[in-house]
Amino acid sequence: MSALDVHNEEWLMDRSAPSRLDPDTLKEAVAWAIKSRRSVRAFLPTPVAREDIESILQTASHSASGMNMQPWRVHVVTGAMKERLSAALARLDDDPSAGALDEPYDYYPREWVSPYLERRRKVGWDLYGLLGIAKGDKQRMHRQHGRNYRFFDAPVGLFFTVDRQLQEGSLLDYGMFLQSVMVAARSLQLHTCPQAAFLKFHRQIAALLGIPDGRMLVCGMSLGYADPSCIENTLVTEREPVSAFTSFHDR
Repeated sequence: MSALDVHNEEWLMDRSAPSRLDPDTLKEAVAWAIKSRRSVRAFLPTPVAREDIESILQTASHSASGMNMQPWRVHVVTGAMKERLSAALARLDDDPSAGALDEPYDYYPREWVSPYLERRRKVGWDLYGLLGIAKGDKQRMHRQHGRNYRFFDAPVGLFFTVDRQLQEGSLLDYGMFLQSVMVAARSLQLHTCPQAAFLKFHRQIAALLGIPDGRMLVCGMSLGYADPSCIENTLVTEREPVSAFTSFHDR
C-alpha cells in the first residue's frame, strides 16, 4: 500500500471530522479553488506526477451520486499514447472528406436562443480577439479549434465515460464529479480544460483506448500547469450576479 493509499484510508475512517484549518482559512481556500477554476487553453510541458493524478481522482470520488451509484469511469492518457491519439484525431479533423460525425448525445442545444446565444458568441469572440483571429478567418479558427485534440499541449488527457444503460440523473452526478476533479486540481496548483470537442470522435477514441460499446463518452479534459506566457490564458469569462439567477421565497 502506497503512502497515498494509507493517507486516504486514514482520512476515510473519519470523514465527518472537522477541518484542521481555522474557519477563515477554510472559507478562503474553498472559495479560491472554485473561483480560480477556469478553462486553460495553453499548458506547459511540465509533467504531472501519477500520484497527483490519483490524488485528484481520489478526492473527486467523494462527489455525490444518487444511491451511491458512482457512475464515473476515467481513462488517463499520457506519453506515447496521448501523442498517438492526438495525431489520429488531428488527421481526422483536417480531413475534409470525413464529413459530419455523430456524437453520443447532444451536449449543446440544437437551436440557440437568448441569453445562451449571446453568451456563447461573447466567449468565442473574446477568445478569438485575444488571439487576433478575425471574423471569417476559417483557417485560423479551425487551427485553434484543432488544438483541442492536442490537449492544448497539456501532458495529461482525461476521458470520462458512463454506462449507456444509465439515465439523465447519472449525467447530473457526473457533472458534480467533473467539477470535483477540476477543483481538486487547483489544490495542487494545476489547471484543467473540460472539452466537449472530443465527442464527435467518440468512436475513434473508444477504439484506440479499448472502451467497450456499453460505455458512452461524456467528455474529455486537459490537465497540467498553465502557461502564463500565453495570451489566451488571460481570458476571464463573466458570471451573472446571484440576483440574476436566484429567487428567494420566504412567505
